[in-house]
Amino acid sequence: MKRIFIAGAAGVLALSLAGCTSSLSDPYVLEERIPVIAAEAAGDGYYAEPFAQDLCVVADEEAFDAGLVTSEAAALFDQDGREVLYSKDAFEQLYPASTTKIMTALVALKYGNLADQVTVTEDAVITEAGATLAGIEPGDVLTLEQLLYGLMLPSGNDAGAAIAVHIAGSVEAFADMMNEEAARIGAVDTHFVNPHGLHDPDHYTTAYDLYLIFHEAMKDATFRKVAGSTAYTASYRDKSGQTVTKTWKGGNWFMTGERETPEGITVIGGKTGTTQAAGYCLVMAEEDSAGGEYISIVLKSDSRQALYDNMENIVSIIDK
Repeated sequence: MKRIFIAGAAGVLALSLAGCTSSLSDPYVLEERIPVIAAEAAGDGYYAEPFAQDLCVVADEEAFDAGLVTSEAAALFDQDGREVLYSKDAFEQLYPASTTKIMTALVALKYGNLADQVTVTEDAVITEAGATLAGIEPGDVLTLEQLLYGLMLPSGNDAGAAIAVHIAGSVEAFADMMNEEAARIGAVDTHFVNPHGLHDPDHYTTAYDLYLIFHEAMKDATFRKVAGSTAYTASYRDKSGQTVTKTWKGGNWFMTGERETPEGITVIGGKTGTTQAAGYCLVMAEEDSAGGEYISIVLKSDSRQALYDNMENIVSIIDK
């Protein structure tokens, strides 16, 4: 599948043309999948700033060695050179698991205030087996900033629900905002139904769309700080007014030291994700020794060890 960016007086539209089969059915007709580009006044005419002007575009996946990784999909993008260094099935629709939370944070930062006092509701009670939690409870009062750390580091599904209800009034309304933001940035092969990534057959994305989403999120200094942290201690009030203190830790092995980073590469942020349907996933940003930035994605590895093996294989391309 190829992504084509069309430039014109009205701006840039992103279209997906099928060149391979997808894992998931596509519920959209073409007209619904073309993102709306808002026009900006420019002199006597109206023009939209091309959203593709600073993006990497996959032109030919056959140019890359598909055997380099065992995961279902993977990609590596040179942010500064706007070059695709690796791509395997980057347009295949797959389940994102908790990499969903990148979009949750992006929408929260766009529409919320870090100092907002958020009262946790019953929507944050997640009982699904194996769900990762920040450990917050109904009645707790935290700032939005604290919830972002609870969302990204321990991958708190409860934090995601609390953020959604605070920003949009309900999980469903927040998912609509996530989809609107995805369309705005050209992530046309993505559809969200929740803010945390717990499995739903209608909740999916692609490696390329995750690149677009992460690329957009990394423009925000607060997101970069949160996504680049390995631990955070939050003190907040519970429903009885008592102080609760929790320390949340991240799960990216390259950042926590459980896996050695390839020589010359420094990981500056990322988000993991795992469900039975999604497999093991990781979206990551890294720098080379000269300070050049890259974004790498691995989706649907069959084990945690394989996830980091696959990520190391593609990130090692940077030094070649």
